[in-house]
Order: sequence, then C-alpha cells, then structure tokens
Amino acid sequence: MNILFIQLKRIGDLILTTPALAAVREKFPEAKITLVISAECKALAPAIIGVNKLLVMPRGFAGIGAATAIAGGKFDYAIDLTRSDRSALLVLLSRAKKRIVSFRIKMRSKFRTRFYNEFVQHRMRDMHTIDYHLALLAPLGISDAPRAIQLHLPKSSRATAAELLSANNLRRNFIIFHPGSARPEKYWNAQRWAEVINHAADKHDVDLVLTGGTSPLEQTHIGEIKSKVRHRVIDFSGKTDLLTLAALIAKARLLVTVDSAPMHLASASRTPQVILFGPTNPFHWRPRESPALILQGTSRSPFTEFVPKQPRLPMNQISTEAVIDAMETLLSAPATSPPL
Repeated sequence: MNILFIQLKRIGDLILTTPALAAVREKFPEAKITLVISAECKALAPAIIGVNKLLVMPRGFAGIGAATAIAGGKFDYAIDLTRSDRSALLVLLSRAKKRIVSFRIKMRSKFRTRFYNEFVQHRMRDMHTIDYHLALLAPLGISDAPRAIQLHLPKSSRATAAELLSANNLRRNFIIFHPGSARPEKYWNAQRWAEVINHAADKHDVDLVLTGGTSPLEQTHIGEIKSKVRHRVIDFSGKTDLLTLAALIAKARLLVTVDSAPMHLASASRTPQVILFGPTNPFHWRPRESPALILQGTSRSPFTEFVPKQPRLPMNQISTEAVIDAMETLLSAPATSPPL
C-alpha cells in the first residue's frame, strides 16, 4: 500500500500529525508512507518517525521537484491535512485512488470538490486537531488510535543540549521560560514574566533558562524581560535549532510558555508545563498526553473544560498570580522521567 500525507502548515500542526502517521504504520506495517511538509517544517523532519519518504514543498517554482515526485508516486491513498488550494492541487496531482479530505471542503468549494473522492464527516473546528487528523483515517479502516505525540530526537540534538547545559554550568533542575511567538498578540507583559521568573528563583533551588527565536521583535521582548529579572538567567534564545530546543525541554523540570511550538515539544517528552493561551482556542491545540495547566482570560484557576467556540481573549487578562499558582502546583508534584 502506498499512502500520501500532505501537511503544509506550521511546525505545531506537523507535530500533531504524528499520531496519525503512527496509526497508519501500526495498521499497515509494510505500507510505503510519503509525507509532504512545508519548508518551514524542515527543521523537524529528523524527528518524524514511521515515514518512508519525506518531501519538502517550498512555495513557487522551487516546489517543482516535490510536485514531480508526487505525480509519479502511484498512491493508493492521499490524505489532505492542510485543506488549502495548494494541497488540493497536490492531491489531484497524486492521482491516488482514494483522495481524502473533510466534508467541509465539499460544502464550501464546488471547484475543489472535484479534486477529492472521499469526504470524511468531521469538521476541524469541532475537534481537537489530533482527533481531526485521526478522523481522516476512517477510509483506511482506522479508528480509536492512540493520540500520543511521537517524536524521536536524534542523538546529536540530545548531545548538543547536554553540551549547552554543561557549558553554562546548569547542573540543577532548571525551568524553561518561553515568552515569544511568531504572533505578537500572544506576547504576555514583560514585567509579569519577570515577576514569575523571580518568584521561581526565590522559592526554588532551580536554574533559569530563557528560550525563543531570532526575530527582532522577539529579541526585544526577551531583552526587556531580562532587564527586570534579579537573578542569573541563561538566555538560549536564537542559539538553538528546533531539535536542540526539544532536547532541552525534555530535560527541563518545567516549561512555562505561551501557546507556541514548544508546547507541543513538551507534550512529546511529557515535560510538565504551564501554558498561557490568548487569541487561540485551547480546545483545538492543548496538550492532552502530558502534565499541563492551561491559563486563559481572568480565571485564577487553570482550565479543565474546553469548548469548540470561544471568544478571542487578550493575553493581558492572565494574571501574574495565576501563572505562579500553576507553576507551584506542577513544581510540587514529583518529577517525571521523559521518554526521549
């Protein structure tokens, strides 16, 4: 059996695709699985398991090579996880016997409907993202598959993380604070971040680590946070690749982060985490297989119930006290051993 997955979205979406890949591999051990990803997700590729062939699809003419490979793939199934015009064209190009997508496409686009011949009766907006991905496997006879994220970090990434910790004399338990995101509306107040970090150092025998990206906006945000922290904090922002960051998170005692890719990396390694949600709905994206406390809005207590339709909430509604309380709850629990 020859199966094509198309996932052209962000890193977080790709991480949440791994349960579907694992379910297909479990059901069809001898299948040839091809995964098409966006150029943005290339850094995660070495950690994706169960795939025979991985194609990176850049935008524009640079994607001709991948498109040619898809056209000659002789696929039995093509599963569109992206639901865009570009992914629809790739599905059509695959000439797969079964071309699968959500029935929502059939309702919304008569033109794109012609590209598919199997419509699964589920809508992403009604489901957690992992559940939606797994639901698309129904035409393959797959149901009730495990939902755990599966990443396999290369030894080189784990070695690099260990070297970074040693070089910076990080020998105690450490907490990672990840305040940045590609979306500025997910930023939390720098003073509040500093208060949370200072509290961790005042109350616990831990080292403090900051992580983040290289964008000028994110670096400015991190610099403002550091200027308000009274204790030694090691800044790894912009100094690690994605897989090294994953390896660091796997070793951490706790991750405190906004809704971003590190949240999913922590879920893969079962690292406890406090997650600050604002404009996105945790119903669709929250970790479910790892210790995680989710904060959103003015509630002092972490969320325990989630609904598909929820208003967008500003990050500044989350209080410093709520984050500290959640952090204390997880730090008081016994540490878990990560599987990576």
